[in-house]
Amino acid sequence: MIRVGVIGAAGRMGRVVCRAVASAEELELVAAIDRSHVRERVDELTGAPSGELTVEARLEALADAGADVAIEFTHPETVIRNLTWCIDHGVHAVVGTTGIAPDDLETIRTAVARDDRPNAVVASNFALGAVLMMRFAAEAARHFAAAEVIELHHDDKVDAPSGTSLSTVRAIHAARRGAWRGPTAESLD
Repeated sequence: MIRVGVIGAAGRMGRVVCRAVASAEELELVAAIDRSHVRERVDELTGAPSGELTVEARLEALADAGADVAIEFTHPETVIRNLTWCIDHGVHAVVGTTGIAPDDLETIRTAVARDDRPNAVVASNFALGAVLMMRFAAEAARHFAAAEVIELHHDDKVDAPSGTSLSTVRAIHAARRGAWRGPTAESLD
């Protein structure tokens, strides 16, 4: 059984992740971290069957609960601090927060590069369709002279352009081996 904590548990995606973790047979939801809704029961807040588990504000709740993995769904301005804490405390991490700057991605790579460090996976999107779309865009970019990435989101989306859009532009740019004539993902950050 893999013991999982969710950072950003009270957010839109954090609630979905709590439900997914709680319903997976091989996972156990052991911690829910969020600065809002502190001390509220996770099952009442998210609908995730989680017994008496309550939302905690401190990352230390991950260690207290013996979390093996933390799933991080917060904001670009806090993800590096949260991820650094996880790495320093031996907790593997899966990051779903988007809008992370290229320099911060390099900070993450460096932090996990040492032999004794836990792993971290940073995903710009968890949806299979979105991952395939990014791959297909990269493949198509080699055969077309121009490309345009258009996105549509709800009004409360925190990062724009989205991590998925930025990753798509980076994939197109890489596939063209630098022949991209429009703005690069770095200029959009």
